[in-house]
Amino acid sequence: MLAEIIVDVPSLNTDQPFTYGVSENFSFVKKGCRVVVPFGKGDRLVTGFVVGLKEEDVSEELKMIQEVLDFEPVLNDELLALSQFMQEKTFAFKITCLQTMLPNALKADYDKEFWPTEQISAEEMEIFQGQECLHLKEVNERGLLNQLIKWRDQKKIEIIYRVAQKSQPKTQRYVKNLLTAAEIKTQQNLQRKNATKRLALLEALLAVKEEEVSTQFFYQLGLDASILKQGAQSSWLSFIEKEVYRDPFANKNFPQTTPQVLTDEQQVAFTKIDDARKEKQAETFLLEGITGSGKTEVYLQVIQEALNNGQTALMLVPEIALTPQMVQRFKGRFGNLVAVLHSGLGQGERYDEWRKIQRGEASVVVGARSAVFAPLENLGVIIIDEEHETSYKQSDTPRYHARDLAQFRSQFHHCPLVLGSATPSLESRARAQKKVYQLLTLTKRPTQQALPTVEIIDLKDEFKKGNFSTFSTTLTEKIQQRLKKREQIVLMLNRRGFSSFVMCRTCGFVLPCPNCDISLTLHMDIKKMKCHYCGHEEPIPNRCPQCQSEKIRYYGTGTQKVETELAELFPEARILRMDVDTTRKKGAHEKILAQFAAHEADILLGTQMIAKGLDYPLVTLVGVLNADTALHLPDFRASEHTFQLLTQVAGRAGRGDLPGEVVIQSFNPEHYAIQLAQKQDYENFYQKEMNLRHLGGYPPYFYTVQVTASHKEEDVAAKTIFNFFTLLKENLTDQAIFIGPSPKAILRVNNQFYYQLLIKYKNEPNLAELLKQIQEKTLELAFKGVKVAIDVEPLQFM
Repeated sequence: MLAEIIVDVPSLNTDQPFTYGVSENFSFVKKGCRVVVPFGKGDRLVTGFVVGLKEEDVSEELKMIQEVLDFEPVLNDELLALSQFMQEKTFAFKITCLQTMLPNALKADYDKEFWPTEQISAEEMEIFQGQECLHLKEVNERGLLNQLIKWRDQKKIEIIYRVAQKSQPKTQRYVKNLLTAAEIKTQQNLQRKNATKRLALLEALLAVKEEEVSTQFFYQLGLDASILKQGAQSSWLSFIEKEVYRDPFANKNFPQTTPQVLTDEQQVAFTKIDDARKEKQAETFLLEGITGSGKTEVYLQVIQEALNNGQTALMLVPEIALTPQMVQRFKGRFGNLVAVLHSGLGQGERYDEWRKIQRGEASVVVGARSAVFAPLENLGVIIIDEEHETSYKQSDTPRYHARDLAQFRSQFHHCPLVLGSATPSLESRARAQKKVYQLLTLTKRPTQQALPTVEIIDLKDEFKKGNFSTFSTTLTEKIQQRLKKREQIVLMLNRRGFSSFVMCRTCGFVLPCPNCDISLTLHMDIKKMKCHYCGHEEPIPNRCPQCQSEKIRYYGTGTQKVETELAELFPEARILRMDVDTTRKKGAHEKILAQFAAHEADILLGTQMIAKGLDYPLVTLVGVLNADTALHLPDFRASEHTFQLLTQVAGRAGRGDLPGEVVIQSFNPEHYAIQLAQKQDYENFYQKEMNLRHLGGYPPYFYTVQVTASHKEEDVAAKTIFNFFTLLKENLTDQAIFIGPSPKAILRVNNQFYYQLLIKYKNEPNLAELLKQIQEKTLELAFKGVKVAIDVEPLQFM
């Protein structure tokens, strides 16, 4: 038998299956399993994925599989086909696509072992300090690598590659009773009177009704591991290791919920989606519903129908901030049938949730972007909530969009795909207009409560009145009123840290990051200046490094600074801050939101992570402290992102019986994105923005591809991108539009200079082949320290 294997060597020469022999020992190997194989001239051991098996006579001698890492496939036929689609769509290597689909725990670690040969002298052997071999970690720590490489060339040592698995199933020890009741009685009579522990163990074994019982049972009786070991030595009992799941929700109680009566609009949406499921149609629906219109209830009832018919369901939500409440809703409706996959879980927990899905023990998967790879069989429906969110696009290789992969899976399983949002992306809404997607709308809230009233405050007027505070007079008064009524407030500022930058008032010097072309941000909690791009930290300066003036001051506003200001303005208020800095620890998101839900705080202050998915009936006031932070970024989607964010955050107010109010503070109150967000008028925003996109020649009227080159020397990065530009310009039609080559908005990040080229086009038959040629050059350029990235339909331009 022969196996076709994609090896873990990402390069264009190796981006194809290699044929290996399969020995009798490994005849159980299946397509989709991971194996260890010798590769290249040095026969170093690498992992690989079996993508095909065949029986054939071969004349030449083949290398053989050395080890099989999985007894059951980790990737099924569908996911192997999806990896091929992903490779073509993202211009990434096949091995990178295959590895992206697996939880981290299933990615191999490589260790190098240094073994002495017969050529080594007794004196030289002292380097091993009595050990059989040395491991790479120790070699690096002791600074021996150069010496050992020389010895390898002199054949005094050999280097052996070992593949170590990260995945370790968690086990729990159980005790099996080997004695009958009569035999226990006999043993009790044989024990000395003072052998109290042995007698107690026999008594416990007599009380055990089950065949196997957890060691915890004995520990609770005061019998420790040593007495159990004695019992095993006396052949009274034996130990069994049983696999158990690490359950991230083991100690949580999810109150069970029942389906709600759907409104007429919800019923229409539900029926259309469910009919497509019944008829096995791979239809894509765009469910456009105002905030609080009950989209989640439609999802839950569609999923219930799929489960009733023996199918499974996949639900994607953006990033981790949304998951605690979403998990509660899903666990409350479907209990243990739900598996959750997101970055907030520990590596072991995530691996166990993945195994539950793979074994068919979970039928509903809720998760962030990478949950699109969940190994579900027989899918009945796929749902992407808040489909406009940019977090569905992977920012590094392979740069896939979860929506594209979900569409592939929808076609594979002949099941509907539902894209839900109050503010759909322009691309999705345009597809619905062209009838590529079927548009379903929810225009009312099920409880008939009105949308919150929105007031826009012009910060220029506040400054004229002499109010230089972060809070306008109106917002300050409204916060005071809510605190008196014991209602809750959500405040959003799209900037973390204490302030934007530190500037000298004498000479105008702004403290820069030494590695990036950006200023450092002040963080008062750690009393340091910090770069949000490369992580560089340094002490806060007392005097200007340039002119030595002491007139160095903080400018701008960050969440930490606002928290300090809030505490001074409203000393009685209990404040919670939610940003990247306060949610670093595992479970921090959940903890903050649980405190807010239990009304242990009056004000929740945060960055855009608080804008989505929060549903708290006591929140009656939402304040947007500065609506302009994303409005003037060098990105053609800046207005769209601002409109979406303001609409989403406004939707957090008035979701219970109490009416909601929203205050939006801005220096540009007349901007159409802010004016239309005030009315939650998505349709007018869509028409206006589409018109501007048409004039500017941007998506959805054009397709886009971004090529980026970076290097530690600016001229090398620039030269590389200009070479690519020449190649593309000479071989594409004159209909293709080029923006650039140009430096990126932030030219230098982490001592790498970035240059980019954006191609806008409608139909370029040669483009895919040219991008493959650029991909071919990436490995050769990587040896020279040049990093190249190809991003199809990019969402980031900074």
